[in-house]
Amino acid sequence: MSVASVAALRSAGGSGRAAQVGLNGGRFLMMQRRELVTKAGLALAVSCSMATSPANGSAQGLEVLPFKADGYNFWTWRGRRIHYVEQGAGQPILLIHGFGASAFHWRYNIPELAKKYKVYAIDLLGFGWSEKALVDYEATIWMEQVSDFLKEIVKEPAVLVGNSLGGFTTLFAATEVPELVRGVVLLNSAGQFADPNKPAAAPAEEEEEGSPLSRFIVKPLKEAFQRVVLGFLFWQSKQPARVEKVLKSVYIDSSNVDEYLVGSITAPAADPNAGEVYYRLMSRFMSNQSRYTLDMLLGKLACPLLLLWGDLDPWVGPAKAARIQEFYADTTVVHLQAGHCPHDEAPEQANRALLDWLAALDARAKQDEPTLQTV
Repeated sequence: MSVASVAALRSAGGSGRAAQVGLNGGRFLMMQRRELVTKAGLALAVSCSMATSPANGSAQGLEVLPFKADGYNFWTWRGRRIHYVEQGAGQPILLIHGFGASAFHWRYNIPELAKKYKVYAIDLLGFGWSEKALVDYEATIWMEQVSDFLKEIVKEPAVLVGNSLGGFTTLFAATEVPELVRGVVLLNSAGQFADPNKPAAAPAEEEEEGSPLSRFIVKPLKEAFQRVVLGFLFWQSKQPARVEKVLKSVYIDSSNVDEYLVGSITAPAADPNAGEVYYRLMSRFMSNQSRYTLDMLLGKLACPLLLLWGDLDPWVGPAKAARIQEFYADTTVVHLQAGHCPHDEAPEQANRALLDWLAALDARAKQDEPTLQTV
């Protein structure tokens, strides 16, 4: 179980109150608030969603990435089919969506950024138009996917940009392949700082061990209960009316929530494996909460960091951005009056801020280049 997943669930819960489905001492622990569970499950199903309507005032005049029902490009990674978008020319930028979304989440950002840079946007395994693989979903699997994408497709140092769960994945990948990352941008990122009062999480293999009672009775009962609850949540999360309601709770400007947006979110849920993928993702969210933490990853980061933060986010407020900046010195923060997905809700502002930072990053790189005089 990944902390990235846990952080996404805590974000969906709003206040960080624990909501859990599981067994403790041989009895079921029901989720503390039923409405919180529903909100969390639905929120994770749609996360930041995908894109806004061209009619929205905040996106007027912006070119929109055309929606293609069959997707754009596909890459085979470990035998799995991975979808990605590629546009433009120049130094590369890789965009990584949040939980439940896809590359189409960046449809107002890709065309603008592609006017000056080579832009890639990838669908993480299990999401969007990428394969709904029946595997164990951990933070490491997405980190490895992004790292390999940089090695095999991008093939040169890139700026990584991620929203929500994609932000955590971005940060994780940047610490694993620092030679292929020249900058990181986080938009209302998932992830949490370590709690000094809690012991580190036990390795997954240790969690599976236990008494025969636990292995053969308690665990199967727990899994059966989770399947019932999460199966219902998944069914709910596919309903257009419910999707719209959740979206309006995280888009401060609800005019961005239209029929196209709702339809594009529910489309990937029609995949035959989508329900099982949802179960595998959600059933592991409440384990190993301290295995991968923001302070651990930031301690390994070795490149400039930009925080594009929607200060009106009901899930991840500006306090987290302030703490990240306090922890990591080479951080720039741009505050936007938007919710959990500032790049989608206020794309003109987000694009402008990102392009300004990229220009400064390019200038900084040129200053650091050795000259004949210094050589």
